[in-house]
Amino acid sequence: MNELISCQKNRVLTLTLNRPEARNALNNALLEQLAQALEQAQNDDSIGAVVVTGNSRFFAAGADLKEMASRDMPATLNDPRPQLWARIERFPKPLLAAVNGYALGAGCELAMLCDIVLAGDNASFGLPEITLGIMPGAGGTQRLIRSVGKALAYRMVLTGETINAGQAQQAGLVAEVCPAALTLEYTQKLAARIAQHAPLALQAAKTALRQAHEVSLTQGLQQERQLFTLLAATEDRQEGIAAFLEKRPAAFKGR
Repeated sequence: MNELISCQKNRVLTLTLNRPEARNALNNALLEQLAQALEQAQNDDSIGAVVVTGNSRFFAAGADLKEMASRDMPATLNDPRPQLWARIERFPKPLLAAVNGYALGAGCELAMLCDIVLAGDNASFGLPEITLGIMPGAGGTQRLIRSVGKALAYRMVLTGETINAGQAQQAGLVAEVCPAALTLEYTQKLAARIAQHAPLALQAAKTALRQAHEVSLTQGLQQERQLFTLLAATEDRQEGIAAFLEKRPAAFKGR
């Protein structure tokens, strides 16, 4: 069985996690497939945005505990997972998550790594690692506190409690809550709207937004202005302005 299903429509690639017997647990093999699919999409000019999703009950219920249990400390030190997560994070195009059901542990970390998260009204998010005698290890503590703030992040991580879709939206983790049956459709429509814009501008904007989490305001403003200036040399910038002035749709070419 293919553990990652790919489907492209127009300029949107949808990647569906497909390990239903394991509640879409993210083992190394599935993370490798996801990293490879994103690297191929990065170099495919026909793809403007990517949506990652699961099934109606589970986005992903965490890491694969059977795989994790077989690793002692030396094996954990040599685990390829950090490199796999880094490859996924390097994807430069817009990356959206369509979340139904449980997004727990590594599943929650994958959702937080995405640029925009839409959740079904049946979704729940959590980092329950503490209940297993471990802690989040794929960005959970760092991304959660940047998304939802100190109070809720500490509570979720130290208790292992989950939050529902409405709470996640209120906290800033989720951009929109949808009827569960329509989550993927809504996310694909949003991705299609994003993908119609100039590819170089999208990548530059994503870079600037991510920098905002990692550098000072002064450095972020400098980076933003540098990227803005570089876009002035692109054909798409000229086309975008001309199309606006001529009151016609822009025809962006990624140049």
